[in-house]
Amino acid sequence: MQLDSSNVVIFIILAFSLGIVLILGRNSIPDRLRRGMALIATLLICFAFFLIVYFLYNMGA
Repeated sequence: MQLDSSNVVIFIILAFSLGIVLILGRNSIPDRLRRGMALIATLLICFAFFLIVYFLYNMGA
């Protein structure tokens, strides 16, 4: 399966940006939303790391 690298790069940038926004704005986010958003951001960042490793692994192929 071939992934479009531009879409992957955009996803990686957005996932890390969401994590940064949540860290910097943690005081202004309501408590009910904070836990769910942190969980979603963590999952997205882990998937972004997986995509980075996947692309580095398949770079030579």
